[in-house]
Amino acid sequence: MDLKRFFAFFLAAVFLILSIPGLADEEELHLNDAIYGNTADVPGDTEDEPVVVEKGKVLRLDDGSMILTITAVGDITIGRNVQYSGKSIFTRELEKQGNDPNFIFRNIHTVFEGDTLTIANFEGVLADEYQIPSKKRNNEFLFLAPTDYASILPGNSIEMVTIENNHTGDFGDAGLESTRRALTDAGVFWADKENVCIYEVEGFRIALLAYQTLNQPYSSKELEGIVDGKIKALKQENDLVFVYFHWGNELDYSPKDNQINLGRAAIDSGADLVLGSHSHRINPIECYQGKYIVYSLANCSFAGNNKPSDMFTFVFQTRFRYKNGALISNIFRIIPCRISSRKDYNDFAITPLTEQTNIDTVINTMLSSGRKLTYAVTSYPLDWE
Repeated sequence: MDLKRFFAFFLAAVFLILSIPGLADEEELHLNDAIYGNTADVPGDTEDEPVVVEKGKVLRLDDGSMILTITAVGDITIGRNVQYSGKSIFTRELEKQGNDPNFIFRNIHTVFEGDTLTIANFEGVLADEYQIPSKKRNNEFLFLAPTDYASILPGNSIEMVTIENNHTGDFGDAGLESTRRALTDAGVFWADKENVCIYEVEGFRIALLAYQTLNQPYSSKELEGIVDGKIKALKQENDLVFVYFHWGNELDYSPKDNQINLGRAAIDSGADLVLGSHSHRINPIECYQGKYIVYSLANCSFAGNNKPSDMFTFVFQTRFRYKNGALISNIFRIIPCRISSRKDYNDFAITPLTEQTNIDTVINTMLSSGRKLTYAVTSYPLDWE
């Protein structure tokens, strides 16, 4: 076969494969290894001299400055809903994936590995036995996963999670304690309203606070005072203090006034970054006093619905650059994603978007929903500037 006939045959075969039903609907898998992998540009670098960000490290540049790369994602809800009597949608997908629960991060784990610290909201209970409290028996969703699923997090370089949300208590105090113990045993740092999480890396100390505004005995104004005291105390002994709020209304694309006031108050108290979740929808980002408020990171991996009406999400990354002990810059980028590797149903595997129209949809949604925010960022960079 001559060369021209070979290439003609090859192209025809490729076209045939892409025409098979189902394959054309699937997002390009594993492209993030090349697009969003460990090689990343930092200020001052050129394409000829890329810098490889090592797992869990602080990047040291030739000018003596150091960069901490922080990654944040939204809700991780895995396992089954015990209120559903049949085989759960997560279990069915897990069987398709060879019963390896790590499949949910197969298309994003290189991003997590290439940073200093990855933070997520873990929304559910890790327990091998359970009892449903009487006040929860009529709930539509009660999310449960076996305790050994905790290893999925550090196995994919998610070092820190918040468990201050409206589902960690689905199975009462016993379920909460089981979740805390499973995370601790797996080596995952966790934060809730009772526990401040401290992460140390190469001499830097990063503190994480976690609070929710749902069904709480205090008002948003009272919570401002609680958070203010905690942040000021933590700033005395830590280089960076982050606050992760579980707040707002489900399905909202923009924050309510109480979220705006609370987020800005946290920054005024000294927080270096404010993160948010609960709405299951992407929300805009503000840059207030030079610090970022990410109002909603939406879902990361969500096993509560196999066909959500909106499967778009994003990964937020920010870089804190220090020189001679002083913070000299704080930049960010986003990685637009779908919470599924497929377009036709939710397979729970968060996947970076590659189609420009989808990327534009994520960015334009955030720009549009931020029009009424005084300090909303005016652009959403996809690369480090």
